[in-house]
Amino acid sequence: MAIIAFIGVGNMGGGMALNLVKAGHEVWAFDLSADALARVVAGGATAAGSAVDAATGADVIVTMLPAGTHVKSAYEGQLFAAAGKDAVLIDCSTIDVATAKALGEAAAARGLAMVDAPVSGGTAAADAGTLTFMVGGPETAFEKARPVLEKMGKAVIHAGGPGMGQAAKICNNMILGATMIATAEAFVLAEKLGLDAQTFFDISSKASGQSWSMTSYCPVAGPVPTAPSNRDYTGGFAAALMLKDLKLAMQAAQGAGASVPMGTEAESLYQLFVNNGGAATDFSGIIQLLRG
Repeated sequence: MAIIAFIGVGNMGGGMALNLVKAGHEVWAFDLSADALARVVAGGATAAGSAVDAATGADVIVTMLPAGTHVKSAYEGQLFAAAGKDAVLIDCSTIDVATAKALGEAAAARGLAMVDAPVSGGTAAADAGTLTFMVGGPETAFEKARPVLEKMGKAVIHAGGPGMGQAAKICNNMILGATMIATAEAFVLAEKLGLDAQTFFDISSKASGQSWSMTSYCPVAGPVPTAPSNRDYTGGFAAALMLKDLKLAMQAAQGAGASVPMGTEAESLYQLFVNNGGAATDFSGIIQLLRG
C-alpha cells in the first residue's frame, strides 16, 4: 500500500484521510488545527510535524486547503521541493481555475504528476467515501491519481487538462446554488398559498420541478429525513462555502466573458444570507432569508 501525505484534515479532509487509512494506506497527516489532527490520528493516521515532513518520502501528496492562496503557497513554497520524482500530487481544494492551471503547469515543468481534483458531496460523503471527484490534469497524472481517489469517492471523472476539475466544480455549484434558491422560493410560495409542503414535494419531486436540491436536500423539514432542514440547517455544506464557490464562478465568468445572470443573483442572495448571520448554516437554510 502507498504512503500518502494528507495536508489539511479538517471537516472534509479528515473524513477523506480516514477512508484512505481504512483502505490500508499509510497516511501521514498535517493540519494547523490540533483538534483536526487528533481526530485522524485516533483513526489510524500518523501525525507529521509539518507539511514538508508529511510529504517527504510520500508516494502521494493530497491537499485540502481553504483557498487558492493557501494552495499556491503550499506547493510553491514547500511541496514541489519535497515531492519525490515519482509522487503524484492531488489538490482536492476548491480554488480558482487560473491558479489550478498555473500550478499544474508548474508541476509539469518540474517533471511532477499533478491533478486538481475538487469534490462534490459535502461532509457526509467525505466521511462515507462517496464523494464525486472532478479531475483536471494530464491523462497520465489522472491514471496515477485514480486508484487513490477511488478509495474516497463513488465517482472519479476526468474533466480535461489542468484547471478543468476546478472549472467543472464551480459550474456545478453555480447550478446547485441557483436551483436551491429556486426550490426554496417555490416551497415558500406553496406555504403562503396554503399548499402542504409534503404534498407539494410529492407532486413536484415526480414532475418537471424535480432537482437534486428538492429530492436529496429538500430545504423544508419532513420530506427528506436526511436533509439538514431536519437538523435546523446544521452540518452539510455551509452557506459561506457556497458563497465562496459562487464568487469563484463569477470571477471565472468575468474572465471568460460569459453571461451568468442567475449565478450573479445567487451570489448576491447568498452574500445577503451570510451577512445576516447565515455563514455557518447549511446553504439550504437560505429558505429562512426568503421567509423573511
